[in-house]
Amino acid sequence: MPIKLDPVLADLRSWKPRECSISKALEIVGQRSALLIMREAFFGTRRFDLFVERVGVTEAVAAARLKQLTEAGLLSREPYKEPGSRTRHEYVLTDMGADLMPAVFALKDWGDTHLQEGGGPLALVEDDTGAPVRVGYLTEDGREVSPDDLRMAVRRRRAEG
Repeated sequence: MPIKLDPVLADLRSWKPRECSISKALEIVGQRSALLIMREAFFGTRRFDLFVERVGVTEAVAAARLKQLTEAGLLSREPYKEPGSRTRHEYVLTDMGADLMPAVFALKDWGDTHLQEGGGPLALVEDDTGAPVRVGYLTEDGREVSPDDLRMAVRRRRAEG
């Protein structure tokens, strides 16, 4: 079922989705390897060789994606040095990168429901209770909203001054 639209948006031929936030986000994380690198960063992966191994990409692809994600601000590149070794860099999740986590876990929920018979191999659970957790739609005051009760509206911007 399509999402409800504000009356000003209802005639899809009368407007174009300019400056679309989904499009802008996909420019950064639209490649499979970028999202899988972010998944690994959420799991605590920080070192280049472990990203290569766990994501299953070539070193060239991992280097390109890590550079892209770092330049976009989702990861930061920080030096470390093990005793007797040269200085290397690891990739640390930034606040901006952590803010992507619900979108990645929403993809996991969708895959568990529609692509994995009996659900996926991993479950997202509350640490204290072990209760299953899912991604949902919440109002600013924390109330959950059904997808049937959503509507896309034009954002009202505050006048500067």
